[in-house]
Amino acid sequence: MAVEELSHVAAARRIQRLTSHISPTLTSPQQLQTETCSSRSKKLVVNGEALSLYMKGKHRDIQEKVHEFFNSRPDLQTPLEISKDDHRELCMRQLYALVREAGIRPFRYVADDPAKYFAIMEAVGSVDMSFGIKMGVQYSLWGGSVINLGTKKHRDKYFDGIDNLDYLGCFAMTELHHGSNVQGLQTTATFDLITDEFIINTPNDGAIKWWIGNAAVHGKFATVFARLILPTHDTKGVSDMGVHAFIVPIRDMKTHQTLPGVEIQDCGQKVGLNGVDNGALRFRSVRIPRDNLLNRFGDVSRDGKYTSTLPTINKRFGATLGELVGGRVALAYSSVGVLKVSATIAIRYSLLRQQFGPLNQPEVSILDYQSQQHKLMPMLASTYAYHYASVYLVEKYSEMKKTNDEQLVADVHALSAGLKSYITSYTAKALSVCREACGGHGYAAVNRFGGLRNDHDIFQTFEGDNTVLLQQVRNLPPCLDNE
Repeated sequence: MAVEELSHVAAARRIQRLTSHISPTLTSPQQLQTETCSSRSKKLVVNGEALSLYMKGKHRDIQEKVHEFFNSRPDLQTPLEISKDDHRELCMRQLYALVREAGIRPFRYVADDPAKYFAIMEAVGSVDMSFGIKMGVQYSLWGGSVINLGTKKHRDKYFDGIDNLDYLGCFAMTELHHGSNVQGLQTTATFDLITDEFIINTPNDGAIKWWIGNAAVHGKFATVFARLILPTHDTKGVSDMGVHAFIVPIRDMKTHQTLPGVEIQDCGQKVGLNGVDNGALRFRSVRIPRDNLLNRFGDVSRDGKYTSTLPTINKRFGATLGELVGGRVALAYSSVGVLKVSATIAIRYSLLRQQFGPLNQPEVSILDYQSQQHKLMPMLASTYAYHYASVYLVEKYSEMKKTNDEQLVADVHALSAGLKSYITSYTAKALSVCREACGGHGYAAVNRFGGLRNDHDIFQTFEGDNTVLLQQVRNLPPCLDNE
């Protein structure tokens, strides 16, 4: 058969197949048949109040208490136009008001009831995302490091001051040259056998602690992550025991003046979250007592001997970071909160906004257009899915905190890394879609999309860059259960 005939046969076959798709022939009564679209008169009735209560979960009372308190206080609302310095002071006043006036003490739930703590954080973040992050720095990071990496002596000494905001603190992990690679940190904590002290030192510019929340203005203490250096009697002279955490005072408790040997700089204006006072910390031979080592996973005795229940530097490092996984859980949960707010604004607007329509007929809601539905309805479905995924993650994290089960620790590590990166990336894109879906009005600052987008953008970098976290998930062994 000639080539030309073959091409004609092939073309005819394609036409026949296309025709069968366009006008299918039913060969049996069991085959699916086409149905006309449901008429507009058939509307699904949803009990919105019941659904809302169900979505808010068992901690809705504490969230409503937060919302009611701040709605009743116009002086604590963040104005659209506010300077960096004024925003920082406002966030500090908001935090004081939450704890000392509304009587809500988030720190008491960090370890004992994490789900309740995250519910408070979501509510606070809806007031002002900078406020939510500042609360997280104080209680999740600074406070969490003390109670999770320290022992009873640290809890007894610091808990009340952290809880009532007398001891405002920082979480000094990230360095100028080292972010996600925590094992590469260069700050040192060298033990002085004679004085029974650790000497905290920043060896070079790249080791300056950077982007440290609460450092620029308000913090009095910092949990500093540094390499623990012990003197030895061999030819090396010193031994590097790996990264540990230390409590380092940075300002005087009475005068608030920077303490000797501590240098503090302001990181300045940011793309968003300007209510958080991010700063840079440098240490020049700052001495702290030996007891300031957060010694849950490794300790140093008076005679300079190192002890640990974990045999290697890598295992101690893994255990240390494992106790800090709550930050990733919080970001995944909080990111869903941002997604809820933005999707709600866009969908409500789309229901009210009318444009175009049949000739000589009233204009129709823009949500009736398929193009608008394609933008927002999958997003709404995803918001529900991410809500329940993050609730599941919080439940797993809470169970992990109670049991310390090794398998559960591995599960939460993998799940939090994956969901944090996936949810925050999705929300970042969804914020732009919501803005575009609201047209020109979405560009007005009062409609919040710009502020939400700028404040949320760093969620993709907080607690581990999303690209790095996804690589971690890829390299982890399969450990999640089948629930």
